[in-house]
Amino acid sequence: MIIKKAFKYRIYPNKEQQHNLAIQFGHTRFVYNRYRVWREQSYKETGKGLTYNQTAVALTALQERN
Repeated sequence: MIIKKAFKYRIYPNKEQQHNLAIQFGHTRFVYNRYRVWREQSYKETGKGLTYNQTAVALTALQERN
């Protein structure tokens, strides 16, 4: 018999942590949306999607510019 357990945790961040989380989520949303559009455009133009490695290399290049 397999017993599965699950735990739920609730965090209560203070104001500074809420601010930092909001910034992090904004960055995440920017990266997701940027590469989603890039993948869609690539597919429309070539009929092939981009690989994870192609987008990871581009993200690294974007990080190095900033």
